[in-house]
Amino acid sequence: MVTTADIITPPVDDPRVFGRIAAANSLSDLYAMGARPIVCLNLICFPQKKLGPEILAGIVAGALETIGEAGAVLAGGHSTEDEEPKFGLVAVGLVDPSRVWRNTGAQAGDVLLLTKPLGSGVLFNANRKGWVSDQAMAACIDTLTTLNRAAAEALAPFDPHAVTDVTGFGLAGHADEVARGSGVTLRISIADLPVMDEALAMYRRGMSTGVNRVNRELIESVAHFDHDLPDWHEEIVVDPQTSGGLLVAVDPERAEEIEDALRRAAVRAVRIGEVLPRED
Repeated sequence: MVTTADIITPPVDDPRVFGRIAAANSLSDLYAMGARPIVCLNLICFPQKKLGPEILAGIVAGALETIGEAGAVLAGGHSTEDEEPKFGLVAVGLVDPSRVWRNTGAQAGDVLLLTKPLGSGVLFNANRKGWVSDQAMAACIDTLTTLNRAAAEALAPFDPHAVTDVTGFGLAGHADEVARGSGVTLRISIADLPVMDEALAMYRRGMSTGVNRVNRELIESVAHFDHDLPDWHEEIVVDPQTSGGLLVAVDPERAEEIEDALRRAAVRAVRIGEVLPRED
């Protein structure tokens, strides 16, 4: 049995959508370990004097939808007064102890797959200024409310070497965790990265997030770009994700078979790079 907990502030105004995103984000840690969610507990911070009970009800209703999609149940939780709404879940899941996925088993020669596009952090910030089209935001929200369940179930028969979900540290930050823990180097192709519509355009326009700089500082001593890119283009690898996809290192001899299984599960996984021996 494994237990995880996550809590986020609202990236959207719609309470139900916020609840769905927060639940998918919380459950993602279980899927990244190969676990099956079974029970969840609410973690709620809520300004009762500022927002009405219908807002809180909408958040929980959205979370319940996503928890139900995961095949789990909501068994209560904890709430407290706060200046701004925050919501997340403690999520409990089951997994065979001998088959727990870790982020430390990548091997030289492995293929790297990513199951969701990047860019949600900058899109949410830009949307507050009205810079993002309705179509791009709708696609972003659809991605974030989609569980990593289908991806995890498709990967399960193949025993991936390393798995992590890409969230607040951005792709580069979570890739660094895999590289350090596995004693390897990851080579990622910027040109092959799946990116949400309009995300790069927002960076080019000058938008960013409050976390990008911190994420870049975390990896600047161990990461470098082989080719010169505009600063705004580099930002996509440190864009903080909410309910991001799975970064997976798989046996190269089974990579095509795994990609086919993911496609059959309606998961748009993209091959983004490879694992190399450790470099100085």
